[in-house]
Amino acid sequence: MRGKGIFSRVLIAAICMVVISPLLHGQEEREYVRKGNRLYKKSEYAGSEGMYRRAQDEGKTSGDVVFNLGDALYKQNRFGEAAEEFSRAVLAGEADSLRQAEGLYNLGNSLLKEQKFSESINAYINSLKLNPDNIQAKYNLSYAQDQLKKQEEQQQKQQDQDKENQDQQNKDQDDKKDQEQKDDQQQQQQQDQQDNQQQQQEQQQPSMSREDARRLLDALAANEKQTQEKVQRDKAAGAKVRVIKNW
Repeated sequence: MRGKGIFSRVLIAAICMVVISPLLHGQEEREYVRKGNRLYKKSEYAGSEGMYRRAQDEGKTSGDVVFNLGDALYKQNRFGEAAEEFSRAVLAGEADSLRQAEGLYNLGNSLLKEQKFSESINAYINSLKLNPDNIQAKYNLSYAQDQLKKQEEQQQKQQDQDKENQDQQNKDQDDKKDQEQKDDQQQQQQQDQQDNQQQQQEQQQPSMSREDARRLLDALAANEKQTQEKVQRDKAAGAKVRVIKNW
């Protein structure tokens, strides 16, 4: 009987732990959320983020914790991370249309801050489908649409400018090639002119027949012979006879 009593008490204690443990975790989660909310109201957003993350670590995360964490990240200008948390909050709030609408609205705000205008427009539209009375969502939707239009116009302007620059660059390259071809043609023309002038000069020079060349050589030989004879005569005439004097 005693053994059965001990076993019963152990069994009861185990059952109590199974029941109480989730309650304790739930209480700790809510306590961290309350602390996070107090820090958030004091504008201590980094501290509130820490509390919300500790609440997440306690087990199954509620939609409120995810939503509040997104708010804390948004206040720290960490819009990309905030958008991720708000997306999770939207999925967690499917049972509550108004809560889901708020998640979509905050998601739109985060995307708008990142200049993801098309995505933010979709978020605002989906939010307004669930809560058409959200005036701020309507205003932000209109603003996002205007910004998207400006962004598209700016992108188109940049594309046109890039195309114009590319066309001008292509034109400059074509002009350079044309100029190089003209320079080559001009140089070739100058070379052809020089060659023609040289040919004309060669053609204008008098030609000499073989007979004329022979006569010229004979005349030169005769002149050479006459010159040599004249030199010999001059030497003979200039020679003096040696005279022996008597003393």
